Amino acid sequence: MKTLKTVVAIAVGALALSLNGAPGAEFGISQAAAQDSVRKEVGTPLTEASKFVKAGKYREALAKLRDAEAVGGRTAAENNAIEGVRFSAAMGANDPDTMVRSFDALKGAGKLSQSQQLQYMEAIAGTYLRNRDSNKALTWAQRYFKEGGNSATMKQVLQNAQFATGDMSGAIKDTLEEIAADEKAGRTPPKDKLNLLLYAAQKKGDANAEGIATEKLLNYYPDPKLWAQILGSLPQKKSFDNNRFQLDLYRLRLATGNMREANDYMEMAQLAAQAGYPEEGKQVVDKGFAAGVLGQGAEGARHKRLADLMIKKIAEAKAGAAANEKAAQDAKDGNDFVKLGLANAFGGNARKGIDQIEQGIAKGNLKRPEDAKLYLGLAHYLAGDTAKAQGVWKTVKGTDGSADLARLWIIQSRTKH
Repeated sequence: MKTLKTVVAIAVGALALSLNGAPGAEFGISQAAAQDSVRKEVGTPLTEASKFVKAGKYREALAKLRDAEAVGGRTAAENNAIEGVRFSAAMGANDPDTMVRSFDALKGAGKLSQSQQLQYMEAIAGTYLRNRDSNKALTWAQRYFKEGGNSATMKQVLQNAQFATGDMSGAIKDTLEEIAADEKAGRTPPKDKLNLLLYAAQKKGDANAEGIATEKLLNYYPDPKLWAQILGSLPQKKSFDNNRFQLDLYRLRLATGNMREANDYMEMAQLAAQAGYPEEGKQVVDKGFAAGVLGQGAEGARHKRLADLMIKKIAEAKAGAAANEKAAQDAKDGNDFVKLGLANAFGGNARKGIDQIEQGIAKGNLKRPEDAKLYLGLAHYLAGDTAKAQGVWKTVKGTDGSADLARLWIIQSRTKH
């Protein structure tokens, strides 16, 4: 399964022309020079340029402005009026560099209020993004917010630019702040925002942010499809030991309603039996039959043979239980006790299983101590003590996948019905 990704999209092609009060033909005149006089020889080409902007003929407007600039002895007011219309024309022509020059001229002349400056910066950032100049779009978006802007549209521009430039740290920081603000205000964070955080965290390899995104997605929007995406993304993490945790992934798939095909049930049952948990394997097969997935069609007889094999394996395990416990007692480490304990938990004796796993952890010299804590939590969960299970899972700190699994078990145990 492909890694869960968020398509970070915005209609930047229409962005600059959809801003509130976006510069139109009259933008420059009304805002930059409405109170100033303009001579006829400047005003005539300026008016014609404005008409071109209104008609969507932006290049023609820019050319006509050169006629106005050709007039000698221009006053500051006339220059401001020219720059105002030029900004509008440049925006329509997708020429953000020219927009910047006009903005700087108008700002320098003191003709723009703070709110107007933010409006201009919004248009500049959006046009740079539309032109796929993400670095400049990011610079202007950051400047916009630094100078007091709060437009939701510009937040999208900022995030798009962050992704396009590879600024995952910035995307994570800003998105986390937005999510926190939503939750503080009693709002459920939008799913797209949480997906964006998850994607940025995966791209950067930020396990903490990924954990936050995963937990919030599954807490706010739990469904089997989302679980399938999250579980499908785990094996693709470089740090995740897929070979060792294949059975554990199946356990979560089973718990979250993501066992779809006969092969899912059969493979999980076989893996469980091979790992020394035939009782678990039998339970998986039984669930496959109950779901109407196993026992059907041409493979029905094969499924029945698998069920019989699980019964045989359970009998063998019971026959060797005493010897296995003796071997665990005599061992110099606690590994065998951990395995026996989880087997007993799946076999219906969760209390004994918990005691054995704890005994194994106390004995020490474990090959994988974080795995032992993961399975101790699972044993508590099988015993019906969700609170203790969650408490143990929170202590799992493994970097090879055990902590990822523990975190997902905590979420699943909170959201299961």
